[in-house]
Parts: sequence; structure tokens; C-alpha cells
Amino acid sequence: MAIGAGSMLGPGVHIYCADHHRDAAERRAGIERAMPVTLGQDVWVGGGAILMPGVTIHDRAIIGAGAVVTRDVPPETRVAGTPAHPIPGPQTRPPGD
Repeated sequence: MAIGAGSMLGPGVHIYCADHHRDAAERRAGIERAMPVTLGQDVWVGGGAILMPGVTIHDRAIIGAGAVVTRDVPPETRVAGTPAHPIPGPQTRPPGD
């Protein structure tokens, strides 16, 4: 798990790194792996969002409250929903632009 400078997380955000095997016998054996979750700089994650194992949220992205993020989020992109998908609206911009 890595959180970039200036990033903010709302209340009740869940970040999952554990990933279980897809085969039932392997799951019963207790086999699991850790997959990194990475947040870039100046990311904003709304309250109650869920970040699934292995996702990367790139710089200046915004995650809507309650979103379930199952895929990487490109820089300066706003996503919302279950599963999270891009939403229309102005792109975020770096400070000073």
C-alpha cells in the first residue's frame, strides 16, 4: 500500500490488498497473496469507497463516495459507481494551471 503526497481519504474507505485463489481447493488450503494498492499524488477518495486488490489510482484522480474501484484509474480522471466508471465533467488540473 502506497499513498502519494497530498492525497486524501474520506471516512470509511476500505482498501483491500488480500487476493484469494480462484480455485476452491486452493482457497480451502488457505492460499492467498497480497496485491499492492497504489494512490498517486493529490488523489481524493470519497467516503465509503472500496479499492480492490492490485489497483493503481494515478495522480489527481477523484474517486466518488461509495465507488468500488476494480481497475486502474488514469491521471486526472473522476470515477464513481459500482463498479467505478469515468463520469463526465471537467478534468482536474495540477495546481497553478
